[in-house]
Amino acid sequence: MLAMPHVDEKIVARRETIASALRAIVPDGVIDDPDALRVYESDGLTAYRQPPLLTVLPQTTAQVSQVLRWCHDQGVKVVPRGSGTSLSGGALPLADAVLLGMGRFNRILDIDYQDRLVVTQPGVTNLAITRAVEDAGFYYAPDPSSQIACSIGGNIAENSGGVHCLKYGLTTNNVLGVEIVLIDGEVLRLGGRTLEADGLDLLGIVVGSEGLLGVVTEVTVAILPRPETARALLIGFAEVEAAGEAVAAIIAAGIIPAGMEMMDKAATHAAEAFVGAGYPLDAEALLIIELDGPQAECDHLIEQVRAITQSYGCTSCRISENEADRLKFWAGRKAAFPAVGRVSPDYYCMDGTIPRRQLAQVLRRMAELSAHYELGLANVFHAGDGNLHPLIMYDANVPGQLDKAEAFGADILRLCVEVGGVLTGEHGVGVEKRDLMSTMFTDRELDQQRGLKAAFDPAGLLNPGKVFPLLHRCAEAGPVHVHHGKTAFPDLPRF
Repeated sequence: MLAMPHVDEKIVARRETIASALRAIVPDGVIDDPDALRVYESDGLTAYRQPPLLTVLPQTTAQVSQVLRWCHDQGVKVVPRGSGTSLSGGALPLADAVLLGMGRFNRILDIDYQDRLVVTQPGVTNLAITRAVEDAGFYYAPDPSSQIACSIGGNIAENSGGVHCLKYGLTTNNVLGVEIVLIDGEVLRLGGRTLEADGLDLLGIVVGSEGLLGVVTEVTVAILPRPETARALLIGFAEVEAAGEAVAAIIAAGIIPAGMEMMDKAATHAAEAFVGAGYPLDAEALLIIELDGPQAECDHLIEQVRAITQSYGCTSCRISENEADRLKFWAGRKAAFPAVGRVSPDYYCMDGTIPRRQLAQVLRRMAELSAHYELGLANVFHAGDGNLHPLIMYDANVPGQLDKAEAFGADILRLCVEVGGVLTGEHGVGVEKRDLMSTMFTDRELDQQRGLKAAFDPAGLLNPGKVFPLLHRCAEAGPVHVHHGKTAFPDLPRF
């Protein structure tokens, strides 16, 4: 059962006073009606729900600065929120915290094709950036499956990736600069309009900081020219392990595809029934590999990849002949999560990363865990960089199944760390992986991370209860409680 920081009843009692003060800053953007607040009670991790104290929807950096300064001075917690697509509970509200929604920051401010960049507000969706520049032959490379809905500000919070992150990098590799507001209202500009900036790499700290350090109000991202050619291969295998070994072999051969994804049979069947992408239904594992660049290079690499996968016993191989084919291959992968939602009442989407060489072993052990917990499992993941997205299938209406799904997921994440991987590749820690952080970090390392947060947010008012375990042993001082922590936390209602 998930525990959250102690609710400050004094803050809750001041709800009307807080709402009145914030309306003076954002006259048309404060929501305190209990029914209206239900819209914000959860993010993509819908098993946990908690309406916020109230929601404020600013439109300008000045308003964000004033809201944060007021909350800082009054000791009121703040939870930043983008589009709410986080799958780790990163935007889960608190009963005694203001939810700061950034959805009204929805404009692209500048497009500079000469310097290949876009300046945008954080509420603009990931896909909207590509749509804004595609007529000029450009695109924004990071492409999470939720790109039609997720905001660029949320991508920065979680350091999101996507199917093309293998070759073109995660969000951190494509963000040039941000404007960020600290909890005391100070506005900072980090980075700029070039790849490198002078001084400390504070931009690298902010990307992936999950709303713990400040609120991003403006983003500058790099855009890329569309490659001359992009072609995809759809390759089936009779054994999941063979597909995993083929992935490692392709990278070992010095080939870096634009994307290299794997789906197991359960995920393939669900996606095919949903999209009709032409996937081979007899395959135990399916690889989608995209190669891009000059046509001659693509043609050469396609033959190399085909030869490697044949040497590992692939049972089928289709190569896209045109852009419509390529997009169709990807359509099923992009829709895999909702596709699994059609065949299971509920599913729990995990996110861990492992060394590629461990792929076959981890897949075998996950299958054993699936049998142990008696819960279905569909695997969809970024095979090229080892970022796993197992989908644990369960029915929340069956007593005990959510508990089993969570225990299953925790075992998968522990397995990732055990084989030399990490707890998250792109979904973030949030509340989902928070209490597993000690499996990856020592107490001293966690203390150092807390110290970094304290440099930005000494009172711990920004997104409390996320990322750091609520109780751990301080390396120097023995057992200590996290800021605002108590030994008995009210459990959040689960659905």
